Amino acid sequence: MEHAEIIQKTVAFTRQTLENAEGGHDWWHVHRVWTNAKHIAETERCNLLVVELAALLHDIADAKFHKGDEEIGPKTAAGFLKSVRVDQQIIEHVQQIIRNISFKSGFDKPKFHSKELAIVQDADRLDAMGAIGIARAFSYGGFTGREIYNPEIQPNLNMTKEEYKKSTAPSINHFYEKLLRLKDNMNTATGKQLAQQRHAFMELYLKQFYDELK
Repeated sequence: MEHAEIIQKTVAFTRQTLENAEGGHDWWHVHRVWTNAKHIAETERCNLLVVELAALLHDIADAKFHKGDEEIGPKTAAGFLKSVRVDQQIIEHVQQIIRNISFKSGFDKPKFHSKELAIVQDADRLDAMGAIGIARAFSYGGFTGREIYNPEIQPNLNMTKEEYKKSTAPSINHFYEKLLRLKDNMNTATGKQLAQQRHAFMELYLKQFYDELK
């Protein structure tokens, strides 16, 4: 099967699977990550098929929506990719990217590295920043019943992986615990460049937020 046909089938599978997903982790999130990844890949030497497949499948079964099961995503992706007869080596690479792409994976000592992971991770991080990142943070906060802001609950800047996974802190805290940290953790030159403006917009938003509280 040719590259274009594999991608076409993956798009159809992902759209159908995420049809009723939470707004911050739905098909349109995946589409933006896919678009960002292809853009970054233009400036990097990489396997484009791996990049596109990983971008399209990175949130196919997010652990936080499946009782914390961190293997359901890689398993779901592998099952689909086998059905369209993708090479086993590519399947395993895509699985490793899915396992290692998330912010919470950074709490552990890195066990896997590849240029393709760096690209897709940057693309995913970009979608957690700027105006879209702000919208996604509050979308997920509303979905899980979090407060928008509570001055009595301070951000935890030294949390463990388990604390991060179990956190129910207000959505504003998430800016300090994750979103504002992303700029300095980008992998690629293009990702770093694109992150600058989005980071600046989040800082501007927070200034306006606190100004209104006064």
